[in-house]
Amino acid sequence: MNDDRIEGGWKLAKGKVREQWGKLTDDDLDVIAGRRDQLLGRIQHRHGLARDEAEKQIDDFERKNPDFRFEKSQ
Repeated sequence: MNDDRIEGGWKLAKGKVREQWGKLTDDDLDVIAGRRDQLLGRIQHRHGLARDEAEKQIDDFERKNPDFRFEKSQ
């Protein structure tokens, strides 16, 4: 997936991410920028969740929003 597509998809997904994880700030969303590892860390920190629970929530989010996938670290 190219950077332009990730960025465009992220702009559309931001609102849904904010609905799902309401404690994330605008600054958090800017840092996350569609990257799964960043989202995972921010969810853990802001919502006080264990890593496995945060990963499960991200997986559920991606299943419910098939048009968007978070960028995975390489």
